[in-house]
Amino acid sequence: MKSNNKATFKLWEVILITLVSSLVMSLSTGYVVFRSKDKVPKTDSKYINEFISSYNNIINNYYADKDEKIDESALIDAAINGMLSYLKDPYTTYLNENNTNLLTDSLNGTYEGIGVEVNNTIDNTIEIVNVFANSPADKAGIIAGDIILKIDDVDLADKDASEAVNLIKENKAGKINISVKRNNEILSFNLQKSTLNIPIVSKEIFNNNNKKIGYIQIAKFTDTSYEQFSESLDLLEDSFIDSLIIDVRNNTGGYLSSATNIAELFLEKGKVIYSLENKLSKDVTKDVTEEARDYKVIVLMNKGTASASEVLAAALKYSYNAILIGTQSYGKGKVQRTATLNDGSMYKYTSARWLTPKGDCIDNTGLSPDILVEQSEEYMNNPTFENDNQLQTAIYELSK
Repeated sequence: MKSNNKATFKLWEVILITLVSSLVMSLSTGYVVFRSKDKVPKTDSKYINEFISSYNNIINNYYADKDEKIDESALIDAAINGMLSYLKDPYTTYLNENNTNLLTDSLNGTYEGIGVEVNNTIDNTIEIVNVFANSPADKAGIIAGDIILKIDDVDLADKDASEAVNLIKENKAGKINISVKRNNEILSFNLQKSTLNIPIVSKEIFNNNNKKIGYIQIAKFTDTSYEQFSESLDLLEDSFIDSLIIDVRNNTGGYLSSATNIAELFLEKGKVIYSLENKLSKDVTKDVTEEARDYKVIVLMNKGTASASEVLAAALKYSYNAILIGTQSYGKGKVQRTATLNDGSMYKYTSARWLTPKGDCIDNTGLSPDILVEQSEEYMNNPTFENDNQLQTAIYELSK
């Protein structure tokens, strides 16, 4: 069995998730997002005329103080936000242009950067802990262990890693100069920022009891999750794995299509993935591909497993006979659509509920694990593969 692998958060990922979660929704809520650009239908409702009349009265007759100006765009934003708040649905929200861009960027699965992970060391330096393959940093010769001294002539002494990340992010020219210390040598690199895939998927192989067990963790369902998952699965299968663990713990969701595509890698053609029930109809989504697998699969989940992650877990459980290990999932059974406004802002609203292949709605209840395993306190304080009770239980079950 592989060992001494520590489960850690990547700094850029923590920053991105924190921004999105704080501005859009709590990490514990989860979300399923449909790709849609809804056109606003015409309506003959008399209440629309009342709204227009009120808007015109405010614009034309409201007495503003000398320094007060009415921002018409902000006024409309406030009106839309008020309508969405009235619905009292935690998943129905208004996002201004900046928050819309943050959500869109996070679900695109890409970012503008140079391809490094950085961290603060004990002696308050900023160390490069990982360099992504084929990234600008990798091609320039930057390696893990380099200590960043300057970015574009900005001295990083007494600055933390997040400030270094922001300097790279906020560089509009695209050309970045980085000075690093390697051993006792000072090196300088000129880099060009590029669009890089956010590594959403990670993989491992565990050898136990003469069994080779594959492991894939999915952090979020973005535009690139399926591609990354498929590539990782191919590499694991090229190593002749006997079974697979799919880890969606603390995965709060994302694009429904991404979860669907991953499910189709395993299910037989015609098997139900999920159903959607809206105001007018109930639509069943089935596997339409010829691709399928037959080895044992275990899905790891916990309270942070929500929405699109629950869709995948339920599809694998009921239509593939996968085993669920961990704790009860979050219980997010609602689906959202998005509508983009002319000013670049967006609103997200609940349009349906999804049902498992059995026809159940798990909203506010979640999926129950087949094998209940609470996480160890040791893992919570210092996460490693070895002290991960849920992972070790999965390995044991697949090693029988």
